[in-house]
Amino acid sequence: MEIACLDLEGVLIPEIWIAFAEETGIDELRATTRDIPDYDVLMKQRLALLDKHGLGLREIQEVIARLEPLDGAVEFTNWLRERFQVVILSDTFYEFSQPLMRQLGFPTLLCHKLEVNEAGKVVDYRLRQVNPKRQAVLALKTLYYRIIAAGDSYNDTTMLAEADAGILFSAPDNVIKEFPQFPAVHSYEDLKQAFINASVRDLSL
Repeated sequence: MEIACLDLEGVLIPEIWIAFAEETGIDELRATTRDIPDYDVLMKQRLALLDKHGLGLREIQEVIARLEPLDGAVEFTNWLRERFQVVILSDTFYEFSQPLMRQLGFPTLLCHKLEVNEAGKVVDYRLRQVNPKRQAVLALKTLYYRIIAAGDSYNDTTMLAEADAGILFSAPDNVIKEFPQFPAVHSYEDLKQAFINASVRDLSL
């Protein structure tokens, strides 16, 4: 049996922090794991900016409520779910994910949690575990699943390396250049073909 493990932001949905940066005009919030590989450094920067500008969870959720999956993402997810078990491995937060996961048909999501005080201020974040994407792939492999994984950022590369097959999807040039061992595609049609190529099964249905 095979499981498809996908990153979420930048692969199926827009980058939430970029959308929030555009809404608020705070350009520093545009930074993602495509730019800053160290997730703790990135999140501490984000929390400091939220605190500086007096923004909380409610303001972020209001922006998320207006977002939609990337063009073609719903159709791709449906195609994938007919052929694989699908698990989303993301560095987003459960407090962010509900509206967009509903539009994707609620595939399994493993991500993190925010710590929010009574006033709605985001005071901290809690990782599900250290190196969570790689660890999830390792755990699934102990159940004798074969894993095909796709992602777009630095924080996806350990997941791609641990999987039986890893694919870069719509990744920036710097990530593609640093990780030439992974095939890089930029459209959902090409991503479908990459999954077909990586699978050991006949996916002609």
